[in-house]
Amino acid sequence: MRAPGEAPGVPLSETWFALYTKHQHEKTAAALLERKGIQVFLPVYRTVHRWTDRNQSVVLPLFPCYLFVRTVLEAKLEILRTAGVRWLIENAGHACPIPDGEIEAVRKICSVEARFQPHPFLKQGDHVRIRDGALAGIQGILVRVKNQCRVVISVEPLQRSLSLEVDMANLESLGVASGGSR
Repeated sequence: MRAPGEAPGVPLSETWFALYTKHQHEKTAAALLERKGIQVFLPVYRTVHRWTDRNQSVVLPLFPCYLFVRTVLEAKLEILRTAGVRWLIENAGHACPIPDGEIEAVRKICSVEARFQPHPFLKQGDHVRIRDGALAGIQGILVRVKNQCRVVISVEPLQRSLSLEVDMANLESLGVASGGSR
């Protein structure tokens, strides 16, 4: 499949795409795709799982049920025929390319000895709650001001608000998006 405006006869360039896999089949699907000659990126992180009798260090997918492939869309059918692969991430019936810069950022983070872990996706306008510290339990709306994450807390009867700077890692989504950004 050619992008609009791409001339026939010109070789298609490979692009990163995200795949959705069966639960806990990310590693198997990645290995099978690599055997087919498809470039695969499965970002993982190390964590400690605690059971009643022991602690064990485990390596888990950073994005459960997802992995990335660098390919041309002509290989879509071969990819979807791979055991463990459910579907290609699409929007309006078209595969969604993942920008190289986003893949490289994740790859760079995974390659260093930094401590990182998955975090729920938060976007401006989401209703959030502060998880820890002196302000734990406070709810508000996530906004960004000059590369800072801030939570806006409103006092409805006064029709007044205040905002405070917060660490994104200390926020949890309440799952209710507001009508827009404020």
